[in-house]
Amino acid sequence: MDRNDDNRLIIFFNFAGVVASYVLLAISLYKSPEVPLSTKGFWGIAVLMLTISLVNVVKYRFDARLSTDRIQRIEEARNERLLEDYVTDKAA
Repeated sequence: MDRNDDNRLIIFFNFAGVVASYVLLAISLYKSPEVPLSTKGFWGIAVLMLTISLVNVVKYRFDARLSTDRIQRIEEARNERLLEDYVTDKAA
């Protein structure tokens, strides 16, 4: 398995975990008769908002990592070019 297949597998398990938690939450809210409907709605909205927040946190951390990697690649290419220019100038 290459890295792309590993990522797909991890994403699949995470997605399955999120779906399972939503299903279990829905069942527990449906089966709890002593909790008023307004409280159940509040809990449901809170869980959805928490999910959205977590997705945004992960996205922003991933974007920050990508930008750091991109900056490092640019710096490495610049350093490589400087070394190449220095070596060709010394040889001439």
